[in-house]
Amino acid sequence: MRRPERVGEQLRAEIVQIVGYELEDPRVAMVTVTDVRMSENLREARVYFTVAGTDEEARSAHKALNHAAPYVRRQLATELSLRHAPQIFFIRDTVEEKAARVDALLQEITHDSPPPPGRAHAAAGEEGERMDEG
Repeated sequence: MRRPERVGEQLRAEIVQIVGYELEDPRVAMVTVTDVRMSENLREARVYFTVAGTDEEARSAHKALNHAAPYVRRQLATELSLRHAPQIFFIRDTVEEKAARVDALLQEITHDSPPPPGRAHAAAGEEGERMDEG
């Protein structure tokens, strides 16, 4: 594992603690930190997060996290032995939301469409064979 990835994992663990237990802003109560990606020179950290709730709650949480970024940076500087504490950029992670939307669409498609004709007959034929065996 390369150094930016190792440092990113350390930062993620610390940021989870800071956001989860130290920030008292109720807007970040439903925030989950999903990933931290470091720049090659370790000067910038992109912190990806998800929010359980509406789009409005997500926007509000994003605003609160951006406001808390200097505090998070200071806390990281004291907890980790890095030469320079990285600049923190919070980014909403929408991958899970998009995946949930795709799953919902796939479920809708499978429930709305009738089974293929060959499948229905094959299932009926199998039932008939089982009954004959009994």
